[in-house]
Amino acid sequence: MSSATIPSDAPAHCPGTESSDAGKASACAGCPNQQVCASGPKGPDPAIALVREKLTDVRNKLLILSGKGGVGKSTVTALLSRAMAHRSPDENFGVLDIDICGPSQPRVLGVLGEQVHQSGSGWSPVYIEDNLSLMSIGFLLGSPDDAIIWRGPKKNGMIRQFLTEVDWGQLDYLLLDTPPGTSDEHLSATTFLRGTEGRWGALLVTTPQEVALLDVRKEISFCKKLTIPIVGVIENMAGFVCPKCTGQSMIFPARTNADGVGGTEQMCLEMEVPYLGQLPLDPRLTKCCDEGKDFISEFPTSPTVTALEGVVAKVRHFFEQNSENEQ
Repeated sequence: MSSATIPSDAPAHCPGTESSDAGKASACAGCPNQQVCASGPKGPDPAIALVREKLTDVRNKLLILSGKGGVGKSTVTALLSRAMAHRSPDENFGVLDIDICGPSQPRVLGVLGEQVHQSGSGWSPVYIEDNLSLMSIGFLLGSPDDAIIWRGPKKNGMIRQFLTEVDWGQLDYLLLDTPPGTSDEHLSATTFLRGTEGRWGALLVTTPQEVALLDVRKEISFCKKLTIPIVGVIENMAGFVCPKCTGQSMIFPARTNADGVGGTEQMCLEMEVPYLGQLPLDPRLTKCCDEGKDFISEFPTSPTVTALEGVVAKVRHFFEQNSENEQ
């Protein structure tokens, strides 16, 4: 019995409705929208131009990605946004939660139960701080327990609506919290952000163990195939630092090579992507996320906060360096 293999000429992802292969490529087999895509009009999505116009005043866009669930993308997104807002009070920051089926940013950022208001200029995001705002489908649900049971096209439509109908105003950074994987939400966000002005890139989050790195490698390949600029990789939960005795334990032991280089750093070297550093695990961070408190203000001396400062500096350097190269 021979094992099945993926043909070398198989598409890596959905060809898109504007492609002549829409509904006809092998990647379309089994898709519930195959017939619609095959018979529909071809050409660029008109929403791309609308997103470009709406995000004219958003200088930098940062996608937070990981092929693996449970590695802390939402926590890292919240930490980065708060750290950047604290560090640069004269700049404006926004968070867009496009994890449609599992929106957690309203709770993590402490605005669970808030309502989104609509005006002539669109939806107004919910403000966390004077210079930090958030938009999430969590604000549009009748109850936090409500489940989103949508197929891909409807989720894509929601992302398009967030990018075209939210009045972000002038932003220096827009951070997009994404679900795990390399699927509909990621393709939609990539398609829309690619056509916008300013700079954009992807930050990947992993934990040290090999089972997480396996999926993150796929995410890196996804970014390279779609020519998404990679800001770098963060190794989250890299070690547990006891808040009382400051002793350190490795909750997720990483495999190291003969030179003592850990798995994440070795992966970055092999795949030629920047390694941004480690964020240690602090149990107080989990409590702050559950209660919607600002961990950075509550525990400014935590090793996690110290490590976070280094990550923020590298992220900002990526965008500022690219800005200089464009001039």
